[in-house]
Amino acid sequence: MLDTVLAVVNGLLLAGTALLVLPALLLLVQIVLALRQPPPLPAQPRPARIAVLIPAHNEGHGVRATIMQTLSQLGPDDRVLVVADNCNDDTAAQARLVGAEVVERHDAERRGKGYALDFGVRHLEMLAQHEGHSPDVVLVLDADCVLSPGLIPRVAGLAQAHGRPVQASYLMYAPTPGLKARVAEFAMRVKNLARSRGMFRLGLPCQLLGTGMAFPWAVALRAPLASGHLAEDMQLGVRLARDGTPPLFCEDVLVTSVFAASQEGERSQRTRWEHGHLSLLVGEGPKLLWEALRRGRLAQAMLVMDMLVPPLALLAGLLVVATLAQAIWALLTGWVAGLVLALLGVAALLVAIVAARHRFAAELIGLGELLKAPVYVLAKLPIYLSFVVRRQTEWVRTKRDH
Repeated sequence: MLDTVLAVVNGLLLAGTALLVLPALLLLVQIVLALRQPPPLPAQPRPARIAVLIPAHNEGHGVRATIMQTLSQLGPDDRVLVVADNCNDDTAAQARLVGAEVVERHDAERRGKGYALDFGVRHLEMLAQHEGHSPDVVLVLDADCVLSPGLIPRVAGLAQAHGRPVQASYLMYAPTPGLKARVAEFAMRVKNLARSRGMFRLGLPCQLLGTGMAFPWAVALRAPLASGHLAEDMQLGVRLARDGTPPLFCEDVLVTSVFAASQEGERSQRTRWEHGHLSLLVGEGPKLLWEALRRGRLAQAMLVMDMLVPPLALLAGLLVVATLAQAIWALLTGWVAGLVLALLGVAALLVAIVAARHRFAAELIGLGELLKAPVYVLAKLPIYLSFVVRRQTEWVRTKRDH
């Protein structure tokens, strides 16, 4: 009887540890592949008509700069449509001042970027019916971002040529030189650049990142945009992959923005991202993975696996806990297989982080500073605990620093 109980406990501990080790191994594979930059995708002709969709909630202070950058990359048959979404400031007026078309949405119940995007696409559809022609490509930009030269025609051309969404590189920069801000920037480089490049080198789709996204018109029309989910971009990407149009990563053009500088803004921003990702991970991830595996869709399954990689801080913390638990169990029972597996996961994560720092953030964060990363992990514990006891489910705008 005792042997049976021990075997069951051993099996449960091994399975739980494996659920943490697999994401760490996937992360390591992605980072190793990302160490070498792939050649850029072949250039494609510029679409005849591009519609740029900018959802904006109370962005009156900064939306003009984004619109002016956008207009500088557009032609006479293109358009910029700003969706002033549940605004109580002068976002709509500021957007009109610099030449954007504006449509205003007021819906206190259906809040979130996904609903604003769906509203904008439905408005473009109405305009297409009235004007007799539709855009070839719809490109989504946040209202507070900076574009690299040629970004819009580059991703729009690829989207039209490949018939699938295209995601430009998207990075966020630390507003202050403090270690916490630089660690957050490093984590963003790993998630948005290194892992996307790794997936690209495997011939696999990437996650959608919320801005710098281009959709062929037919894909935009049928895309399940209307969502109030906190991680609506990640959710949209895996759903489009499921429906046969997986996103394609285009690294050679870049859109950037800046993390919130205030403590309140940073905490709100981080909570929204982390809770959104975790709710997808535990809510939709297992079902989507099973569905992809059952249908034999390897690319879709790998994209879901990428989504199932927890945030770095959480993954590191869970692996440490698992290793300590396995070590105690090994001392009590002499069974070491689980401990060996946990140590493999820790080693994979450490190698991945050190390699990513060397390749993507050597100028940003020193090796010695990485030793202080556990403090960053501990600082994020309240966010993860609040996911369990008081999960954020409604979209809240990040407080800007102006």
